Amino acid sequence: MNPNEITLISQHDNAEKIEEFLKSFLDKFIDKFNLLELTSSGQWTFLWNQLFNLLKNTETKLLCLQAIRILSRDKMYLNETVKEEEFDLLLELASIGVGDQDFPPEVQVEALKILCNLVYQSCKCQEFCLKNSAVEGILKRLRMLKEYHINDDIRLFDMRLLFLITALTPNVRSKVRDDYHGLIYLVETLDFMMKKNSIEVFENHEINIINEILKVLYNITETNLSTVETEEDDAHQLQRLTIMLNDLLRYKAHSTELTEDLYSYIINLLTSIPVSCYVELFPSENLNISKRSDSQFYESHDIHCVNIFIHFLDKRLKNFNEGKQEENLKMENISKEYENIPPILIVMIKSVQCSSAIRHYVKSKILPPLQDVKNRPEHGTEMRNILCQLLTYPSAQISDLVAEFLFILCKENVDRMIKYTGYGNAAGIFAKRGLLAGQNTGNHQQYSSDSEESDTEEYIKYKHSINPIIGCYETPQKNPLEGLSEEQKEYEAEQLVNLIDKLHRKGIVKPCKIADGKPVPIEHVLELQQLPKEHQEHNENL
Repeated sequence: MNPNEITLISQHDNAEKIEEFLKSFLDKFIDKFNLLELTSSGQWTFLWNQLFNLLKNTETKLLCLQAIRILSRDKMYLNETVKEEEFDLLLELASIGVGDQDFPPEVQVEALKILCNLVYQSCKCQEFCLKNSAVEGILKRLRMLKEYHINDDIRLFDMRLLFLITALTPNVRSKVRDDYHGLIYLVETLDFMMKKNSIEVFENHEINIINEILKVLYNITETNLSTVETEEDDAHQLQRLTIMLNDLLRYKAHSTELTEDLYSYIINLLTSIPVSCYVELFPSENLNISKRSDSQFYESHDIHCVNIFIHFLDKRLKNFNEGKQEENLKMENISKEYENIPPILIVMIKSVQCSSAIRHYVKSKILPPLQDVKNRPEHGTEMRNILCQLLTYPSAQISDLVAEFLFILCKENVDRMIKYTGYGNAAGIFAKRGLLAGQNTGNHQQYSSDSEESDTEEYIKYKHSINPIIGCYETPQKNPLEGLSEEQKEYEAEQLVNLIDKLHRKGIVKPCKIADGKPVPIEHVLELQQLPKEHQEHNENL
């Protein structure tokens, strides 16, 4: 900007010229996020200091705040420029400071927007939140929701600021949850918003507020409540929250996209809820609760929520699979689809762990009786096919979650897992659990002994010709050693050993033997030849 124009802002006695300058500044920069023009010339720092001086003494607070919000988009000089008293002044203008003054809603909203930018952009401002009134002020206003009407934009940016504080300042999470009883008030706010909506269709602004609340709840529950024994009060609140999430999964938005966003945030939150609370998602038909018109039951359990989870998983898997096949898809889009998969997998694992009825139902949808036995398990577009592809995916997080999910659906039975996925695809989880030799884990005994298998005619017809390694029917192959003399067979075996040894010495492969169900690296390739002999000697000594 013209230096002569900028100096106008320091003329505090000329309100008309200051207002004119601020309007001109907003017109020029309102849609800009790259402020190189200001930061490279030193004008950014001058404007920042002058605007806060002006903010203390002017009636044009809204224009000042809008100008400060634009400056707060750039973090280059924030840490070295922002002062704690400036942050506290913004808290006051947002009506969440130590003072009791109530400013107009538009002023509060602008102040909250700046605070969100500052917390997001500056680690110095994040440290301010450890000792100032930001968290206390937001939760105090949250408690008054039933008594006073609070502007929707104020509620939205209150929750967004609380989300940023709890996301970027982990030390404040327990303070929010325990000292200020944030879990209780956030759950009550969700309950209040749901009870206000009798038609179970949220307006767009309501969805935005609820999504921010769900994000805050995730931050304050994911740290330890799902991994350690919870106190009685916390356990009760988590149980109440799960019941509420069950109800919330029956609500919709005016667009499919916003409804999907709502469900996505609910699923993210459910990843931090203990398995013991999941029974509230699938209440028994026999319980004395009012039946809903949209309730569906399987083995006397409400399956409305699990149907949403299955649909959600199906959509995420297909989006991911389609993304991998598109050559021109941007890496950030592939990464986004990748990040979307683990949360729903965690929720599915917890769901099938909490109830045998839900496990039976999910298995019937994801691992139905085998129809196509002539194609490999990983070939195809059904959920089973894509999940089998992910068993060998390079990301350990995804492959481990998929393996655990499928293994539980198979009652942790090795033979059943091989039947649906093939030994090659499942070798990773077998190796980690010491099951490569084919024995079952002791955990399989915790499952009911009743058979859930109902083989199709096609599977029964080709069962004995299915190659367990690849998991599908394989046409009979001619024996490659047929017609060779014993000397030729011995020569071919030696050639194979030499090739493996060469690959081993170059570090390309690492041959292993199976010990206690796990792969153990060998020192020399000849150990592979000794295994049958050792096994034979062991049998002779019995």
